[in-house]
Amino acid sequence: MIKKETASARTRRIIADTVVHVCLAILAIIWLFPIFWVVLTSFRGEKGSYVSSFFPKTYTLDNYKKLFTDTSILNFPQMFMNTLIIAVFCAVISSFFVLSVSYCMSRLRFKMRRPFMNLAMILGLFPGFMSMVAVYYILKAVGLSEGGLIRVALVMVYTGGTGVGFQIAKGFFDTIPKALDEAAFLDGATKFQVFTKVTIPLSKPIIVYTVLTSFMAPWIDFVFAKVICRANAKYFTVSIGLWNMLEKEYIDNWYTCFAAGAVCVSIPVAILFLIMQNCYVEGMAGAVKG
Repeated sequence: MIKKETASARTRRIIADTVVHVCLAILAIIWLFPIFWVVLTSFRGEKGSYVSSFFPKTYTLDNYKKLFTDTSILNFPQMFMNTLIIAVFCAVISSFFVLSVSYCMSRLRFKMRRPFMNLAMILGLFPGFMSMVAVYYILKAVGLSEGGLIRVALVMVYTGGTGVGFQIAKGFFDTIPKALDEAAFLDGATKFQVFTKVTIPLSKPIIVYTVLTSFMAPWIDFVFAKVICRANAKYFTVSIGLWNMLEKEYIDNWYTCFAAGAVCVSIPVAILFLIMQNCYVEGMAGAVKG
């Protein structure tokens, strides 16, 4: 009887695992299908957005070549460099703001701490683009809406309010034992030294997450970039460039280049993730060991 029940339970478990794996496989195919289509389209030889077959009839690298060499109408290399510069500065500055505020909210006790956390949570419920008109006129009033200062303006816009999004990093800092801070204080360390010498080395996973999200925010943003750059094509970001490729006067000749640009845009994010993945794994191993 016991053997029959065990065999029955094993059968039910196998069926349940099979159903789960089949569902996950279907979801993975659905998720990967658009990516696969974009990659195929980037190598498509026939131009235009309307085709009769899913798979390209001819394959070519001319789309990538045109994307980086034909700068007469849409200067994609310049847009790519603009976005890369802005994203790198934003990743560094935003990560510093978020980690600093998170550490203060986690470790320090001061007046108005709880109301500040509640206010930050309420502000986080509203999308940032609600303030884009006011932000633009403020930047225009201080002279940051023209010329090379547009890049500075975009960095300020993307990094100015990042400290408010401290909740996730704060939750991670809360898991680090405060006894380590107290031991460092007994050895004569200051609060800043505890933050840089004790907390940060133990927080590699959340640092990786913060850097990635801080880098991706300006990399994929369209709304603020379009409002601030306006018609200054020299300072366009990749999101604006890809959007312009789909306008009616360009879509016939630039549609396949749009797919090639989408593939190129994903490469820096993938490289950054692969580089920082080792830090993430090492941080998790150190946390488990501790």
